[in-house]
Amino acid sequence: MKIIDTRGITCIEPLDGSREWYWGSDYAKGDLYEAEELYRDHHPVTCNRLIFVHYPDGRVVEPIEGKDGQYFGRPVSYQGEIHILLADFPRSSLHILRYDDRTDRIIQIASLPLAAVEDCYNLLLRRAPLMLTRQANNGKFQIVWPEKIEFDIDETESFYDRQGGKLFFCRWHDEPEYQEEIVIRKYPSGEVLEVIPGAWKDMPDGQIWVLQ
Repeated sequence: MKIIDTRGITCIEPLDGSREWYWGSDYAKGDLYEAEELYRDHHPVTCNRLIFVHYPDGRVVEPIEGKDGQYFGRPVSYQGEIHILLADFPRSSLHILRYDDRTDRIIQIASLPLAAVEDCYNLLLRRAPLMLTRQANNGKFQIVWPEKIEFDIDETESFYDRQGGKLFFCRWHDEPEYQEEIVIRKYPSGEVLEVIPGAWKDMPDGQIWVLQ
């Protein structure tokens, strides 16, 4: 049994794209979208804490201490480094940051005006390559950065992955009974190339299993 001092964050999960990092947050004001709504309604927003726990040694790092009015989104790992999304509501800006654990440095790799998105609903860092995406509840999928792309998807589709010129989505149906399928779309048009019955499952070694 190993005691890991996370200063009160007791729920961690694997960091997307990494086999050695876990991440956790205290969600002081809910998720990023909920924090944005509170700020727009003129409520004070205390920044959530964002920690990373290294496996197997259990080392804990907290690269950034956010300020009031700022809020962290869901992080990812890309090319062996941690990438963090930070919204700064008072300054109406979004920042994509890279944390280099070897040098304990934070590097800003992109800064966008908050007006680049309608809101922060389903605003997520994705890979690969590293992208900032948004999936609106009106059946629109958007890549916000590093390029701007938008196309229609089904309301029950969720973006999962990109591999070169292909974008992979999971889609579900509940009639006549619940079932899932993988929708492969062409990048950047969104044209459907193939539909594969089954549920998407990421495996620890990077394999993708389609459960049928």
